[in-house]
Amino acid sequence: MTKEDRNRADARFNKAAHAAHEAKNGRTERDAALKAVTDNMAKLKALRLAREAAEPPRPAAASKKARAKSKTSGEKSPALSDWLAGQQSGGRRT
Repeated sequence: MTKEDRNRADARFNKAAHAAHEAKNGRTERDAALKAVTDNMAKLKALRLAREAAEPPRPAAASKKARAKSKTSGEKSPALSDWLAGQQSGGRRT
């Protein structure tokens, strides 16, 4: 084995070792970033839950029937056939 062959083999080995080392460093950086994001999410969730616990309870939303009655008790919407006729006369294709 010549000196040139040995240098080439050493360079290949060093390149592979360097790539493995960089891959390990990249993985640990990703793991650290993931942990930071997860910790931040947990902190924000705890703050949100504490804020919601401190607020007085909100009144219950109106039931669907009550909302439907209030909507129909006012101005009545046109029938579908009237609405479609208006759309066609206005230049829309249906």
